[in-house]
Amino acid sequence: MPGENLTRDEARERAALLSVDGYEVSLDLRTATGASAGEGGDGAEGPHTFRSVTTVRFRCTEPGASSFADLIAPAVTAVSLNGRDLDPGEVFDGSRLLLEDLAADNELIVDAQCAYSRTGEGMHRFVDPEDGEVYLYTQYEPADARRVYANFEQPDLKAPYRFEVRAPEGWTVWSNGVGELTDGVWRFAETKPISTYITCVVAGPYHYVTDTYERELPDGTKLEIPLGAMCRKALAPHFDADDVFLVTKQGLDFFHDHVDYPYPFGKYDQAFVPEYNLGAMENPGLVTFREEFIFRGKVTQASYEGRANVILHEMAHMWFGDLVTMEWWDDLWLKESFADFMGAFSLVGATRFTDGWITFANRRKAWAYRADQLPSTHPVTADIRDLQDAKLNFDGITYAKGASVLKQLVAYVGQDAFLEGARRYFKRHAYGNTRLGDLLSVLEETSGRDMTAWSRAWLQTAGVNSLTPQVLLGADGRVEELAVVQEAAAVSDQPTPSAEHPELRPHRVAVGLYRRTSDGALERYARAETDVDGARTVVAELAGAEAPELVLVNDDDLTYCKIRFDETSLATLREHLGALTDPLARALCWSALWNLTRDALLPAREFVDLVLRFGGRESDIGVLQMLHAWAESALVHYAAPAWRETGGRLLAEGARRELEAAEPGSEPQLAWARFFARSAVAPGDFQLLQELLSGTVTVEGLDVDQELRWVFLEPLAAHGFADEKALAEELARDDTASGKRHQVRCLAARPSAEIKARGWARVVESDELSNALVEATIAGFAQPSQRELLAPYAEKYFAVIERVWEERSIQIAMHVVRGLFPELLDSPETLDATDAWLAAHEDAPPALRRLVLEARDDLARALRGQACDAATG
Repeated sequence: MPGENLTRDEARERAALLSVDGYEVSLDLRTATGASAGEGGDGAEGPHTFRSVTTVRFRCTEPGASSFADLIAPAVTAVSLNGRDLDPGEVFDGSRLLLEDLAADNELIVDAQCAYSRTGEGMHRFVDPEDGEVYLYTQYEPADARRVYANFEQPDLKAPYRFEVRAPEGWTVWSNGVGELTDGVWRFAETKPISTYITCVVAGPYHYVTDTYERELPDGTKLEIPLGAMCRKALAPHFDADDVFLVTKQGLDFFHDHVDYPYPFGKYDQAFVPEYNLGAMENPGLVTFREEFIFRGKVTQASYEGRANVILHEMAHMWFGDLVTMEWWDDLWLKESFADFMGAFSLVGATRFTDGWITFANRRKAWAYRADQLPSTHPVTADIRDLQDAKLNFDGITYAKGASVLKQLVAYVGQDAFLEGARRYFKRHAYGNTRLGDLLSVLEETSGRDMTAWSRAWLQTAGVNSLTPQVLLGADGRVEELAVVQEAAAVSDQPTPSAEHPELRPHRVAVGLYRRTSDGALERYARAETDVDGARTVVAELAGAEAPELVLVNDDDLTYCKIRFDETSLATLREHLGALTDPLARALCWSALWNLTRDALLPAREFVDLVLRFGGRESDIGVLQMLHAWAESALVHYAAPAWRETGGRLLAEGARRELEAAEPGSEPQLAWARFFARSAVAPGDFQLLQELLSGTVTVEGLDVDQELRWVFLEPLAAHGFADEKALAEELARDDTASGKRHQVRCLAARPSAEIKARGWARVVESDELSNALVEATIAGFAQPSQRELLAPYAEKYFAVIERVWEERSIQIAMHVVRGLFPELLDSPETLDATDAWLAAHEDAPPALRRLVLEARDDLARALRGQACDAATG
């Protein structure tokens, strides 16, 4: 639609002209329960629209000027501006409402028919196939509130909201404020001034559990926050609300202890909703989460830790993002980087997950390192020209790199100065909007440091540095000189340090020296903290130390960098990685070895060998699960094609050995069982999976619950050992929304040209599937064992992606463009085809080109990795 992609310049112009006094939004959702014949989770349609009436009062600094309001809706029934009826056909173009001859004070009333969504954008409608119940929720970030009500869709036009909702009888409705059902209408208390993208409505027959958080504030005031948690009725037997509330209360304690600004939004509801596109969303007073955080089967503590981290990440947003909001999406980091950092900080400081920084170092930073080496890398403070740019910038840089940079900032200015800066920031800008300079100014006040140079190096430049130790030993065998060499890491497929991102940054690092003890343990015996600045820094404190077997730059993970090793250290890790006793140090070494593999400096087969030799000794379950994912990726993408069969057999045999050796009922046993299923290649592997499913063979302590059954079924389907009948029978025993997603993925995974054609058509040529089933189909479609079956789809991919981008919602288009890129057809010919498309489509939407450029870079990296691996063979 014209104007649907709002630009930064348009937003700035409108913000200079308008200020909003308040919204009243009335939604009639009583149509939601009308269903078409056969409706269910397989894509059949239900009712299309609901009525939305919005009254917005706003001021204009230039009476007589023109502007526009935002609305994406199938139809507008009536529009009134300051008592004048406007012709919807003249003022509404499908995404904008033209507002001419504005007064100093204005009242706009818009009566529209808005569309229910099946893509997770706007007002999402879901029908539970298990019981036929209908569930609604909204998801708006960055700009989909306009799919539900007319508004000024930009973060710096904040306003208070009053919502009222008419819903089917027997339903409960929630919004940001406290609600009450009166005369058949749910009316909600007026909110504080907030941005459009964090308003929210959840409605349906949800299972709802309550609790209360109580605290006495320093001034003696008693704070009482009503807590709620909800999910679909069908998931209620699996819903561990007590643990959700435990983490919630621990988090509220932590933030009240540290930010000195009481929780500002009244109640605190948390809704776990179906077919969610994100991990979660920080709507004040009503946080929404993907329902996969409710665990239907046995999971490891890593899953509970992950959920707790997301709960705390969203809670951090109540202050970082909701109370104080970035002016435009350029400064998205002001909320996401802070929430990512504070989520980990509070996880370690307030909950049972005291090893949260290990997960941060191993998992979150891996995401950041990958994103920061793509051709689309950008500074933490990004250049966001429009809403499509904004949508793609919810990435590893904005979240994980930004959080890593903040961890470095805490080391740089000190924790007390950092937290005091945050406290002043909230008090100074409560319910307002900010830019980078507003935060830097308070940090300068509290730390006494000039933040300009730090900000330029860390927030306003892109790229990741590598830090490598250089050790010179004296005649006495002790360290004569230890230096740290800093380089600008290569970006994209350039083998030399990037000319685009040459920045060398100031790093506060710890350098650890490790040796083996008499009992064989590899332990740290010396450590020095120092400031690394420039190309080479000598660590004077370590001169005279005994000769190390391992030098770990960035010990304790204080900075954001790629760790490299000298030859002695790398040789030590090759033989004694499992003897490294400190779990954080071990996680850092694993992460560094994975970066070496991705950078084609360590052969993929060597990384696989390290996982098989030392993975079974890994004590941190989250790290172990990450190692499984990396080993799988090393084999699929970075191993030489000629070695893949051998590597696959070694992985499967090793996973089976570890499964059989694991302690019965333990988390490693479950992790190795899942990994064995994904690694299965030989007839004996598939026979064991079938026997575990039938119960004719058991592994002591391994509970093959419903979720694990689907894990076992996918490789069986992909290799032709589970047909449509077997998958239908499995769905019959798990006839749920989750079961349907699993079945759709397994159906698409089967090794047949007809099946691939059908899956492609359902995703690319039709919009019948919901967002969740699009995801599931794509996940099943591309199987590493089916490269020949996928060969015809490389050419088809490049022929359709521009049309898909034009015709589908941005969320679905992103799924298709990312998920169906022919990455498994990893040949120079595919790389050439990608380059040809990019050359011929220089005028394609920048966001679409970015996705293709990123996929191209992953492919080029894979080919370099394969060449490295082949050279060792």
